Amino acid sequence: EVQLAESGGGLVQAGGSLRLSCATTGFTFVDYTICWLQQAPGKEREAVACIVPWGGSTWLRDQGRFTITSDNAKNTAYLQMKGLKPEDSALYSCAAAHVDAIDHIPPDDFDYWGQGTVVTVSS
Repeated sequence: EVQLAESGGGLVQAGGSLRLSCATTGFTFVDYTICWLQQAPGKEREAVACIVPWGGSTWLRDQGRFTITSDNAKNTAYLQMKGLKPEDSALYSCAAAHVDAIDHIPPDDFDYWGQGTVVTVSS
């Protein structure tokens, strides 16, 4: 059974940091592009970071504040967020796509999704 389980969300003050985790089972982690997607209330879901675990290539929507990494031995991807702003408040989901791409992956191209973890940044 395929599972993507996010954790690490919560309430943090502006300027703070969080590390989100996406633990996966049921598929070959290194064969997929793993992305973190952000959906704020009233807005469309948008990718903020992606990684190709095989090789470690990454893509970030905004350079500098977010970092995506993976631990291939644990089949887990991470999103390190620092300098958080209230506008970063959103549901963060991880998703896996079996595509030869790392950016601009259409939502319909993701094969597996997690339930998400909520990040709330207070001002």
